[in-house]
Amino acid sequence: MNIADIEELFSDSPVFQALRLDVTEMDEHAGRAIVRMPIGSAVERVTSEGMVHGGPIATLIDIAGDLAIAARVGGGVPTINLRVDYLRPGTGTFLEARAAVRRLGRTIATADIDVYDDQDRLCAIGRGTYSSVVG
Repeated sequence: MNIADIEELFSDSPVFQALRLDVTEMDEHAGRAIVRMPIGSAVERVTSEGMVHGGPIATLIDIAGDLAIAARVGGGVPTINLRVDYLRPGTGTFLEARAAVRRLGRTIATADIDVYDDQDRLCAIGRGTYSSVVG
């Protein structure tokens, strides 16, 4: 599954569109995905504060983890569990989630996701557990 396939798969997703997510890198063999989310008023904690609310960051983490697993198994997978640790405020012009498959089993998969700001500062870390069965 390549970037074009992923973008087509998620092009109908209202969340993907609302957050204006951009898949910038995919490695189906390594099970990696990089997803960028621009920072703007729609994701700010308080208007004009410049800090991203935790909800959109968690969503970015979930989607990036899903995409890393999807790259390996050939399609979108349901989320089973998601853990997020917020380390610093997400600020700047964009946040970038870098996801890597940690383990891919017959029915369960896990991905680790790091979120960086536009100055390459680590803002949040996440771990997602997903079904490894497409659906």
